[in-house]
Amino acid sequence: MSTSRRIRLLAACAVVLTATATTTAAGATTSTDTTSATTTTTATDSTATDSTGTSSAATLTPASANGTTGTDQDPLARFHSQRLHWHTCSLDASDALGRALDDAGAACADVTVPLDYTDPAGRTITVAVSRLKATDAAHRVGALLLNDGGPAGPSLHMPLTKPKVMGDVAGRYDLIGMDPRFVGRSTPLDCGWDLGSAFFRSAGSNLAAYRDEVTVARELAKQCKRAHGDVLPHVTTRNTARDMDVIRAALGEGALSYLGYSYGSYLGEVYTQLFPGRTDRMVLDGVNTPEQYNQTLLRGAETANEAALRAWASWAAARHDTFGLGATRGEVLATVNRILAAAAQEPLRIGTTYQLDEHVLPSLFVGGLGSDLDERRTALADTARILARAADRKPVEPSEALAGQLEFLLTGAGSAPSSQMTAILCGDVAERRGVGTYWRAVEKSRKVSSLTGPLANNITPCEFWDRPTEPPTQLDNDIPALLVNATGDPRTLYSGATAMRRQWPSSRLLTVQGARQHGLYGEYGNTCVDDHVNAYLRTGQLPTRDLTCQA
Repeated sequence: MSTSRRIRLLAACAVVLTATATTTAAGATTSTDTTSATTTTTATDSTATDSTGTSSAATLTPASANGTTGTDQDPLARFHSQRLHWHTCSLDASDALGRALDDAGAACADVTVPLDYTDPAGRTITVAVSRLKATDAAHRVGALLLNDGGPAGPSLHMPLTKPKVMGDVAGRYDLIGMDPRFVGRSTPLDCGWDLGSAFFRSAGSNLAAYRDEVTVARELAKQCKRAHGDVLPHVTTRNTARDMDVIRAALGEGALSYLGYSYGSYLGEVYTQLFPGRTDRMVLDGVNTPEQYNQTLLRGAETANEAALRAWASWAAARHDTFGLGATRGEVLATVNRILAAAAQEPLRIGTTYQLDEHVLPSLFVGGLGSDLDERRTALADTARILARAADRKPVEPSEALAGQLEFLLTGAGSAPSSQMTAILCGDVAERRGVGTYWRAVEKSRKVSSLTGPLANNITPCEFWDRPTEPPTQLDNDIPALLVNATGDPRTLYSGATAMRRQWPSSRLLTVQGARQHGLYGEYGNTCVDDHVNAYLRTGQLPTRDLTCQA
């Protein structure tokens, strides 16, 4: 998602992937996907337009009992050959996103995919896609699939946001947005929680507070299993990658080009492993490796977030006359610590509706550290100013932005996105570490960052989730991709990008030196980055060497 949208959502519910420093779980698989081994070779657009302008499912070729179509030995043939019914994107008069897509000339469709790829003749679900068709027929490259991160970040909107940075290059691609399975408009999942902070909670200041977190995590896992136990085993990144390949085939493409941000880099990596030879031009922005993708998303990022906090504090101190948080970096950091201590003693009252305790409050600060753009730093300073008054037990009213974040974090308004993120991550990599393991890591991490440490190492619902149906993905390939990362990215650490560069010797790394920014291409206003990415998307030729841009 765009930097501002991605960071706002992170501040609300942490729906963004962050790099960590843990190792891959034992038993990771490097196999290619055998459920979809037949490549679609048709060069024509195997889609149809729904003249009624209403949403309708794709047309599938009837399948035999074993999921094949006649003599076709591809068990997914009826999905690969389905005719997509393109229709207007607007669902009703209140659907702003749909209207914007329609106004831009995009169309939408619902792609039918198996719930369980080991049983393609069984139950199906739909995945929502949008398409803004190429306008430069003479230089058309093919489909460019877009993913905005997450896990569980909706991406249907992305054909609206990317043409601005792509310029004339956009006309060479069919821009494809996609809400991943069980997200947004794609058979959405909601566990019915009364909070949206399931994956971005802090352990608290003492063992008693941490024990409360253990109870919360256990109950959230139980509630989700009761609500959706039948589908949870299939809510995984590997299945989303399989859905991508069905989309590729249904579009009539022999290969996909791909632009993925944050978690989207991991999704792209998984796709290349499962479907070798089916990618064209790949850009991964905010790079994460499979070895760093695990159920404690921020573990390993404490140092980077502490550095981002100190940098923000210096910025805020230089604007003390505006924000009143302190005239020096030390004074601003003391204000932050005072806010945290007050919430640990007694929840802060924000308006007449919200009480903000030590488990949720840290996420407002950590969520605000994902960008060093003035706009985002200002937003965090505005929030800190309100929280500082609340810490003094003075009556305060939330800003519109803070009210939205608190509603998301503290009420059922955030249940669906939080449920979806949790289900994907736990479905991918859940493991039983033992309740005491998290607390020991929390205590150790406080020495690095009293703000981020207890949040990054806290227990999550994955501790109580059923084991994944497949082992985590491990790469044993080499893909000529363009990797993009900032040296100070506090979410997907720069070390992840350099590790992926070593994993993929044919790739090239585009570094932004000195930026504390998550998400760069078209997000940061860095002409150097945007020009290099566009040159690659235009020509398909990677730079001859790694490149560096300055922040």
